[in-house]
Amino acid sequence: MITLEQKHRALLEEAKRWAVEPTGNLRACLELLALAGAIDRDCAARLAPHRLSEGKFVLLFLLLGQPDGLSPHELAERAGVTRATITGLLDGLERNEFITRRSCLEDRRKIAVTLTDLGQKVGQDVFNEHSRWIATLFAGFTVEERQTLNGFLQRVWRNLDIGAEHPARPEERT
Repeated sequence: MITLEQKHRALLEEAKRWAVEPTGNLRACLELLALAGAIDRDCAARLAPHRLSEGKFVLLFLLLGQPDGLSPHELAERAGVTRATITGLLDGLERNEFITRRSCLEDRRKIAVTLTDLGQKVGQDVFNEHSRWIATLFAGFTVEERQTLNGFLQRVWRNLDIGAEHPARPEERT
């Protein structure tokens, strides 16, 4: 059984008190929210010793294998964040000596963000560690069970207002 947060237990108890039936759908939604929150907190705790947030980790990962680097604009677009957000993330990565920003020779207005040797090592190490951790989350699942879970999650996604507007691409269904 998934441990619900206090606010979720309170909502469930109120629904029972008001005789809202059935409460099974509400419980399932709250359990999914609690699980997502727990995964997010666990992820943050695993990244923190490396001086990384999820956003910074994503940028390191995007820069791995990019010897010429990427522009802040490209990083923002690929990471799905605003230019203002990317500036703060890059400032933090630069302070920790994971990246450098350099002007392009052809056009000094253009900036290329590249990994330092330390950033390359930390990025690769954390990516490998993170991949192993994610694998443990689904340990014991057969391929069929994971596909069934993915199908259930896609069904919930499609039932969301935003999910109906933005159906998953084929690569997101597996």
